[in-house]
Amino acid sequence: MRVAVVLFNLGGPSSLDAVEPFLFNLFNDPAIIQLAQPMRWALAKWISRQRAPIAREIYAKMGGASPILGQTYNQASALKSALANNDGIHFETFVAMRYTAPRASDVVEQVRRFRPNRVVLLPLYPQFSTTTSRSSLREWHRLAREIKAPVATICCYPQDQGFIAAQTELIAESIATLAPNVRFRLLFSAHGLPERIVNAGDPYQAQVEQTAKALAGKLARQQLDWRVCYQSRVGSLKWIGPATDEEIKRAGAEGLAIVIAPIAFVSEHSETLVELDIEYAKLAAESGVMSYTRVPSVGTHPSFIGGLAKMVQEAAARDGVKPGGGARVCPAPCRQCPLERKAA
Repeated sequence: MRVAVVLFNLGGPSSLDAVEPFLFNLFNDPAIIQLAQPMRWALAKWISRQRAPIAREIYAKMGGASPILGQTYNQASALKSALANNDGIHFETFVAMRYTAPRASDVVEQVRRFRPNRVVLLPLYPQFSTTTSRSSLREWHRLAREIKAPVATICCYPQDQGFIAAQTELIAESIATLAPNVRFRLLFSAHGLPERIVNAGDPYQAQVEQTAKALAGKLARQQLDWRVCYQSRVGSLKWIGPATDEEIKRAGAEGLAIVIAPIAFVSEHSETLVELDIEYAKLAAESGVMSYTRVPSVGTHPSFIGGLAKMVQEAAARDGVKPGGGARVCPAPCRQCPLERKAA
């Protein structure tokens, strides 16, 4: 049996000249700006032009390009290796980015040429959101109608054992670098969303909190001081909180050190390498934070890749949309749960 495993991620500009087209593709997505065309196209054009100079400065600090594509290929390669010893099953991995090359339109043709007996769709977003996973999955289903193989979708895995084990190990290693007996607060930081999206039933915030609680329990430290917070707020809309920058200021006012863990990103990109490592580190120093330690993303950590491999193997034996582990993880108020909406 031949199984195509498609890994989805956001994408990022490959050069400073590619920053504005990347922003346009992002804001022209109906999952991001919910306007009909041509109004969405015009607004996306205006926003991307306005934001491009600041965004280019951000990517210049990263060497002029986003590393996310290379890191995603590394994850795909590691996953393929982890799936290599399956008797009678040939797993092949493919990478599809939402807003930069390789786009789903390119990858659909690669998968078609592979002639799979089954397709497994794997968003590299542990927590499901209509703005990330569903957007990528809808684009794939719209473009991949000619691929007749059965499809299994892993919609989310906020508490997957491999994901949690990798995060726990990296957090513990970061905590171990602190000075003895230092008082610190562990911040679980995730990308924010406008409140109206969550109020419409998006399960992202609930799943982020599930991840944080699982990690806090796994760390098994007595009286662990931890909080969930949200970064990357832009625009005038009200966003979910508390905001990461406000929590950094609060920790400084309380005379604490900070260990900050990005729990919704599985690779390094502008939100970690610039926002967390440069901008928030500077804010921490200005706010009197005793020390500021940033936990790496899970990347190709063996436990994370092993968890993905187990989920893919399970998905290869079924059809339809399910979270990692199979059981629903969204609480009842989450009307946009992918099990109810089929993620497409």
